[in-house]
Amino acid sequence: MDFAFERARHDRAGNLRGSDELWRTPDTRVLVLGGEHVATIDGPALRWVPVDEAPDGEWILLGDQNGTRHAAVAVQRVPRELNPVSVRVLAPLLDPDELSLAIHAVGLARWLQSHTYCSRCGEYLYSAQAGHLRVCPSCGTEHYPRTDPAVIMLVTDADDRALLARNPNWPEGRFSTLAGFVEPGETLEDAVRREVAEEVGVQVERASYLGSQPWPFPQSLMLGFNAVAETTDLVLDPKEIAEARWFTREELLAAVESEQVVLPPPKVSISRWLVEQWYGGELPGAW
Repeated sequence: MDFAFERARHDRAGNLRGSDELWRTPDTRVLVLGGEHVATIDGPALRWVPVDEAPDGEWILLGDQNGTRHAAVAVQRVPRELNPVSVRVLAPLLDPDELSLAIHAVGLARWLQSHTYCSRCGEYLYSAQAGHLRVCPSCGTEHYPRTDPAVIMLVTDADDRALLARNPNWPEGRFSTLAGFVEPGETLEDAVRREVAEEVGVQVERASYLGSQPWPFPQSLMLGFNAVAETTDLVLDPKEIAEARWFTREELLAAVESEQVVLPPPKVSISRWLVEQWYGGELPGAW
C-alpha cells in the first residue's frame, strides 16, 4: 500500500526564492489561504488563481509541479466567494500532488502568522526568501521555519497483536496508534520507547522506522515506526490515554465493521497507514 506523502513530489525551487521577479510571473498559479483554510472548487480540489487576481497578503513560493509554478498568498481570512475549507477536512479528498502543495502552504503560512516579532530583541520581523525566512531589521537575527519531530508507532506483541489507544479528548470509539514529541538530546528510537512506557506502561524491545508525514497542526513532522513489545500489561496515563486495547486482525476488523465499537484513524493520517500495513490491506469505512 502506498502512502500519499510518499508518492507526492514537487520541486520547491529554492534557488528562486531570492528574487520575486524570478518566480512571480503571469503564469504562476496562486493558492489563497488563511490559517488552515484554503480556497477550493467543487470536486473538491484546490482553487488556483492567476497572479493578477491574488489578494494582498504574504507571498510564499511553493515551487514547480508538473511543469507549472505554484505560489500561495496568506491572508487573514479567505474570502467567502473562494469557498474556504480547512485542510484537515480537505486532506483525505485531495490527490497526493495537491495535498503536498497544500501542506507546504499551510505549514509556512501558520509559521509566518505566529512569528511576527524577534525572540531576541522584540523587533517586528520582515519576510525574506519567498516566505521561508523571517529577518530582524534591528539585530539581524534570521528566524527559520520550525518543525517539531514526533514519533508515531504501531506497537505489536509476540502474538502479532496491535496496540491501539484513545485519547481522552477524542470521540468515543476513536482509536489510533501511540505518538509523542521527541525531546532534546533523544534519539527517535529512545523517544518511541519512552512514549510507549509513559502512556501505556509497555516496555518496547526494538523500533523500526517506516516513513514520515508532515503535519502543520501546528508544525509537526510525524516519524512512523513499528515497535515490538517485551511486555503486554497495560498501565495507562489517564491524562494521555482514556483506554487502550490489544487487537488481533480479526478483532480489529469486527470492531471497525460495527462502527460504534472502533473508529480507525482517518485515511489521510500516517497512523491509518501504519495500522493497515500491519493489517495487510485497507480497513473498511470512509474515514
